[in-house]
Amino acid sequence: MNSWRTALLPPALAIVFAMALSSVALLISGADPLHAFATMGAQLGEGTTAVDTVNLATVYYLAGLAVAVGFQMNLFNIGVEGQYRFAAVVAAIAGAALTLPPVLHVLAILAIAMLAGAFYALLPAILKVTRGVHEVITTIMLNSIVFGIVAYLISPDQFGVLRGNNVSTAEIAPSGWIPGIGFGDSGTVFGAVFLAAALGGGYWFLLNRTRFGFELQASGESPSAAAAGGVDAKRMTLVAMLLSGAVAGLIAMPELLGRDHVYAITATQGYGFTGIAVALLGRNHPAGIALGALLWAFLDKSAVSLEGIGVPREIATIIQGTIVLSVVVAYEVVKRAELTAEQRRVGRQSRNGGPASVSEGGAV
Repeated sequence: MNSWRTALLPPALAIVFAMALSSVALLISGADPLHAFATMGAQLGEGTTAVDTVNLATVYYLAGLAVAVGFQMNLFNIGVEGQYRFAAVVAAIAGAALTLPPVLHVLAILAIAMLAGAFYALLPAILKVTRGVHEVITTIMLNSIVFGIVAYLISPDQFGVLRGNNVSTAEIAPSGWIPGIGFGDSGTVFGAVFLAAALGGGYWFLLNRTRFGFELQASGESPSAAAAGGVDAKRMTLVAMLLSGAVAGLIAMPELLGRDHVYAITATQGYGFTGIAVALLGRNHPAGIALGALLWAFLDKSAVSLEGIGVPREIATIIQGTIVLSVVVAYEVVKRAELTAEQRRVGRQSRNGGPASVSEGGAV
């Protein structure tokens, strides 16, 4: 069942279907689809678009990994949005207050971010395990609460600093920065891209080479069967939720430690929700999530080029939405087609006397 068709065909079908629907939308708006898509592709060679795409994909990748950890346990951690924003403001405040040597300073900020993200996921995890409260309900509520927490902590009366018309945390010292990789006029790639890659490798190793990963996936597939095998489903739920929150705590770190060095009240939002789409595109596989993050970031960054040819940039949003919907449908279609093909194969073997001959041989 894990053939190349199951792995590659669904996303390919989804992208083709999304492009077809977007082409229809472009035709209705009076634009040439081929010209529009070519313009978006050419945008990668303009200015810093390519580097900006990689940088944004790094953030999306971390968000996708955070969501995927929960998905492995059949947990819909929609609270990644709140967890990363809470972690970002706490890490920014702590990072500005700390005075440490360069590498140690960065590690301390990353550790604080992960702890803060896990802490913000703790309440939904406890309510899920002890009271059976669905994680979607509790995390949505906490996503709303985080707006007030961030506004309070960044206010000038608390830890905020007024910079022109904007309020942000104090600036983190250079010892807490993650240096980037410069490409001249093309921009600077976040050094945190290596952190994201290492995290993706660790995620793969955890799932495929450790007992915890096996128990996590087994509990997600069938909690009752896992419990019969001695796996504590409640403990796995708690750990998975906290681990998802810890990874979510790192989402803002590439921008915080690689570019902004402060966390402002106007900081970009929505990375957590994008992570859900990216995880779905990548089917919770680290390599698939990376491709999904790059595709999503490319569509985000190249959309601006559409306005130059008189096409609404919302076309990129249509492409993103249809890709997500198409991926879900395509995987189900391919899965059922594979199952039907397998059943036919078994039926042919049975008619050809495979199992029958074995039984006859046993009787003799």
